[in-house]
Amino acid sequence: MTFEYTIDALIASYPALAACREDIEAAKALLIDTARRGGTVLVCGNGGSCADADHIVGELMKGFLLKRPMDEKTAAEFDAVLGAEAAAPFKQRLQGGIRAISLPSQSAVLSAYANDVDAAYVYAQLVYGYGKPGDLLIGLSTSGNSANVVHAAAVARVRGLSTLALTGERESKLSAMCDCTVRVPDTETFRVQELHLPVYHYLCAAVEHALFG
Repeated sequence: MTFEYTIDALIASYPALAACREDIEAAKALLIDTARRGGTVLVCGNGGSCADADHIVGELMKGFLLKRPMDEKTAAEFDAVLGAEAAAPFKQRLQGGIRAISLPSQSAVLSAYANDVDAAYVYAQLVYGYGKPGDLLIGLSTSGNSANVVHAAAVARVRGLSTLALTGERESKLSAMCDCTVRVPDTETFRVQELHLPVYHYLCAAVEHALFG
């Protein structure tokens, strides 16, 4: 499958996104820089945006539009540890991953922390535990004001992570706090989510192309 890795191709398919062209390109640069330096991408959101967080990680952690064969150095390490015959199926099946964690997927710690401490700080706790300088937090919020996502961004800033927000068109607490915000041009929740999907598909495809193309 081929994919044209240009912002022009994205906007041709979704003309409304012309309004945030520069921010999408800035988000791409932030994601590629994080991945090239071996940082981890932490992603969070609520409701539909929670599902989007899982979706983004799914595109990053395995092949999306490109094949990501194991590199020769790693293949040799598998041979050395397992032996060539035992290593063969691993070398054939394992794909290059872009380090990413969906914070909403951590159901046990999320429910424990929400029950024992404060649900508004569940993502903040995970960023505090996982995050380190050189990592990137992606926060999805259609309003840009979801308390648990805003608190996660605050912790990310303190811990030295880069921050990227995907929101609706209004200025928000997230847009005021994050290094980069893609504010898609709508305010209706489901329409904002419909525009987030092509944005993050473009970002995932672009970082994949940068690392594996």
